[in-house]
Amino acid sequence: MRKFKKKLFAAMLLLLASSNAMATDVFTSNRTDFRDESIYFMITTRFYDGDPSNDVLCWDNQEAQMSTKDPCWRGDFQGVIDKLDYIKALGFTAIWITPVVQNASGYDYHGYHASDFSKVDCRYQSGDGKKSGDVMFQELIDKAHEKGIKIILDIVLNHSGNFGEEHFCKEFDRDTRLRNQADINACMIPNPETLGSDYPSLLPAAQYQRRLALMKNTDGQNHDPHNYWHHFGNFNWDEPNRWWAQIAGDCVDLNTENNTVAEYLINCYGNFIKMGVDGFRIDTSGHISRLTFCKQFIPQFAALGKQHENKRLNKAPFFMYGEVCSRYSRVQYRGQDNLSPYYYTWQAPQNLMDQFDGSQSYWDTQEIYDRGTGYDDKLMPLCEKDKANSPESNNTFMLNGAWHEPDYSQSSGFNVIDFPLHYNFGNAATAYRLAKTGDMKYNDATYNVVYVDSHDYGPGSGSRFGGSDAQWAENLSLMFTFRGIPCLYYGSEVGFRRDVVIDRGPNGPLSETGRAYFGGYITGDVDASDFGEYKASGNVAASLNHDVAQHLIRLNKIRQAVPALRKGQWTDDGCTPAKGGIAFKRAYKDSYALVALNGGATFTDCPAGTYTDLVTGKTYTGSTITVDAPNNQGQVRVLVKDWKGGKLIDDGAFIYETAAQHKGGQTYDGNEEAGTTWVDEAPLPPVSVSLSPAGGNFRTNTVTVTAEASEDATSAWYQIEGQDKVDLTPGKPVTFTIGEDMNFKDTKTVTWSVTSSEGKEKTGKVTYTKVDPNASIVVMVKADKAPYIYAWTTGADEKKLTGAWPGKVMNGPEEIDGAKYWTYDFDNVESFNVILNNGSGDQSGNITGITSDTYLEYDGRKSAKKISAPANLTTAAKVAFSPNGGDFQKTVSVTATLSSNAKSGWYKIGDGEQVALTPGKAATFTLGEDMQEGESKTVSWSATNADGTTKTGSSTFNKIKEVVIPTPTGIFAYFLAPSDWNQVDCWAWNGTDNFTGGNWPGVSCTKTNMKKNGLNVWMWKYDGDLTTAPTMIIFNNGGGQQTKDLKFENGAVYNLAGKTNESVSTGINQVGSKKAPAKLKIYSINGQKVAEVGSMADAEYILAPGVYVCGGKKYVIK
Repeated sequence: MRKFKKKLFAAMLLLLASSNAMATDVFTSNRTDFRDESIYFMITTRFYDGDPSNDVLCWDNQEAQMSTKDPCWRGDFQGVIDKLDYIKALGFTAIWITPVVQNASGYDYHGYHASDFSKVDCRYQSGDGKKSGDVMFQELIDKAHEKGIKIILDIVLNHSGNFGEEHFCKEFDRDTRLRNQADINACMIPNPETLGSDYPSLLPAAQYQRRLALMKNTDGQNHDPHNYWHHFGNFNWDEPNRWWAQIAGDCVDLNTENNTVAEYLINCYGNFIKMGVDGFRIDTSGHISRLTFCKQFIPQFAALGKQHENKRLNKAPFFMYGEVCSRYSRVQYRGQDNLSPYYYTWQAPQNLMDQFDGSQSYWDTQEIYDRGTGYDDKLMPLCEKDKANSPESNNTFMLNGAWHEPDYSQSSGFNVIDFPLHYNFGNAATAYRLAKTGDMKYNDATYNVVYVDSHDYGPGSGSRFGGSDAQWAENLSLMFTFRGIPCLYYGSEVGFRRDVVIDRGPNGPLSETGRAYFGGYITGDVDASDFGEYKASGNVAASLNHDVAQHLIRLNKIRQAVPALRKGQWTDDGCTPAKGGIAFKRAYKDSYALVALNGGATFTDCPAGTYTDLVTGKTYTGSTITVDAPNNQGQVRVLVKDWKGGKLIDDGAFIYETAAQHKGGQTYDGNEEAGTTWVDEAPLPPVSVSLSPAGGNFRTNTVTVTAEASEDATSAWYQIEGQDKVDLTPGKPVTFTIGEDMNFKDTKTVTWSVTSSEGKEKTGKVTYTKVDPNASIVVMVKADKAPYIYAWTTGADEKKLTGAWPGKVMNGPEEIDGAKYWTYDFDNVESFNVILNNGSGDQSGNITGITSDTYLEYDGRKSAKKISAPANLTTAAKVAFSPNGGDFQKTVSVTATLSSNAKSGWYKIGDGEQVALTPGKAATFTLGEDMQEGESKTVSWSATNADGTTKTGSSTFNKIKEVVIPTPTGIFAYFLAPSDWNQVDCWAWNGTDNFTGGNWPGVSCTKTNMKKNGLNVWMWKYDGDLTTAPTMIIFNNGGGQQTKDLKFENGAVYNLAGKTNESVSTGINQVGSKKAPAKLKIYSINGQKVAEVGSMADAEYILAPGVYVCGGKKYVIK
């Protein structure tokens, strides 16, 4: 009899196990409704490091990263692949990963600062470089699907980063080699065609403004004429204008109402749908209008999802949910439906959809700046009309105690993160009460994604939820049995970084935040045979043994076994919980469950059937059912109607029949917070062709350009516009000259190409403009009253062109077509910036990068915008001389140019004859041959415009004594002085000696007759007896302006910013030109280099007898 009972019991256990396994198998193979899922959310770079050889530092906060041995870019796709079994062991069926597209910002490890939406970030490539980020991401998708796990990709539609975007505004070339990623200058190569050739010399704040202006027109110029970005300025978080504004410095608001932008984003993210991602979490959805979502994105993504359903697990419908951030205690956000999460679950009105015209042809008619309204004529106002009161729905609720067919006729097809519930998850009871009063606002709240905390916020705070294990268990018990799709932020299963501030930005160690690296807690091996079924060892076993982790495993098993818990409607009619508890009913088609939390409950009006408690295995019948349970936090009773499987789970720390049970082995090996290494090799130079100067204006008759291809290139060429290509030898510089055949204002483009060892071709081009060095740039402003104009230059030669704030009052007015215009002329400057102001506190924004005559309209307060030149503007004709008078030595060649608007003009030298000029054409003449030193000669001119108005002028040229430049041998250096420096002094020293007299400001430098990039070249040469050489040098003007301490390099060329890549020719010999390196350098006994030879034997043939030094040894040549 006993044997029979044992056999019967064994058979029953086998039947129970097989029935539970069959239930799990059915669940796994039939997950075509996303409510079947439970989500594990991770920041990929902070989860697990599967490939330490691809770990890199972010650009910002590097000291903290290195001191804690915690590079921001640490976790990777291989790490997620390696720990898929860990996630499956916890019972989670889907993984939400942060954005993967190429990013660019100082602290972009999270992925929300896109610079190229079309490809996966290069820092996700394998450490050996053999697999790109795209390949690694495809491997993750495929491996996850093999294990029955879905991948939810976080995407950003609202904004790009502030480093431009590859397709819409290419501000940089990205060098994708891993060893270059930690150095912004090595991996982000500025595009001079968009950013300007002076961008590298700007201070970081000015660089940011330059980048931003190209996207948002913040400088008063229409850089973004196609309106790929919104140009809106200040905004209010609690008003619809938050849809148009830049929410952070690294989040530049894309114009999602522009079809061109929307289609590009759909195409880029559509590629990830083709790869097989199972759904999108859409970032910052609350900063895009509902009307835009319904018109531009949701139908399009849904269609792509249907088209590529074969790539997804079980061909399930593509799922989308958005972050409509609502940091507020109520379901309705501050009294506004259209800013509330639930609003986005409803379809936008059809009449507004029909009026939505986002065509590029429309946007090209709109000129918008961040000052003024910042709005277009139609689309932005149309979106703000979408503010009708939201309908209500009973799709979430059971009716008359039973499930009913939901009505999705008004659904948008878009779902949301349940921010109101999240905000109230300080405890489960508060969150539950909110759902009771607010769920009717959603089209169907059973599709809401529900979490306690995330990578941004905890309940009502900026910290991870700091509750105890029991409080966590209580919240999770509600999440997994109540309506909605449960989601857990990584590490919460073991209390990782509880009550710690989540995001401090680049301030202090990332390891001390709620985004710390978690991988040390899950090292070791784990093999999951099914969801919640596993074998493990090492730290990963300790984490899985944690009370909260075990609680999650039990909750996932319960939820997966009962369709009513995953997809069911709910009611609390006929539910009376025990004191401090929660009770409700769930129903989905023929699945029906009674749920009691934190203790027992009594349920009335229960449909006929046998109810089995999945926790205890006890059965209940009758229309009124009372279930008893311990009243601890996190306790659960789930009574399922007509359940055939008996007891589903074993007892745990929070869910148990009579006494709590804890799993042993919750100790770690002590290395869970261990640091790591990172890619620390010196950056590789970019494969490129460098041109020096790299385009821009030149104010001389010609400019000499040096072209050099990278040493590691395989081939390269350059081509001057209108000429043949010229091949370059990698690593060998060549020079060419342009300008001889150019008139002032003419441009010439130089194109280049270089091929890397990987076979990748890179091309580029720069444009040179010949500029009259004495021609003025005119700023003309249309305004009722005379504005003040404050003007300045940026870079190493920064100057205030109109004095201290508020600047100068503009000249005028000149009345044109009934309007007043005010002018200000700027001489001897290539590029500058202005602010218009009224002298009483109101001012416009920065109007930057002015390089030619500019016309503005100013309202007298805070708004200034660029306008076209007045139709009836009459400009006087003139003759420009280059140089425009001044001192010269020996002879000087002068270029005379008659302006293009002239009818006629001439110049004459002294009392000589008039020489006729052709409008727009340059003529040259030479002065000095017949002049004595100290003699002056005046050249006069006359110019008449089409209206017959004649203007005259003159310039005086003075022949001075020739300055003889010392032969540049020994110790010497050059300095390119700002134009307002009338003297240059030098201070040079090393650890023991001073080479410039020892008294500040040092010794005077010699002014040469040369200019580089429009700047005077000064030379310092040491003529003393010291046999050592300086190690540091400072140049100053004797009046308070100076360079910083600069590392001395003999023969180098410096400017205010430091050492340049320029070279200088004195006409005596060449300095700075590249030579093949000699094996031996020979010095005289007093330290002067006298020769470079292949061997000492060679030296005997070329050097005079004497004592010389080579390699630290003395040699005597007889």
